[in-house]
Amino acid sequence: MMNIHFIMSKGSSRENIKVGSSVGIVLKQDQGSGKITQGIVKRILTNSSFHPHGIKVELEDGRVGRVKEIHPKVAG
Repeated sequence: MMNIHFIMSKGSSRENIKVGSSVGIVLKQDQGSGKITQGIVKRILTNSSFHPHGIKVELEDGRVGRVKEIHPKVAG
């Protein structure tokens, strides 16, 4: 099982995030609580290769937030 710190640190690097990836993000209004919202990446909004608080993405449903989790692909 992966260490949660390892999963979270991967969200800070743009190279780890692809359009179509399943991710957990923190929405701007949830920054205080740290509530994670699940979704699929539609667009990567951060231009730099690294951001300490997570790469900003837009999900397929239009919500925007910073990536805190990247979920592995499930075979099937």
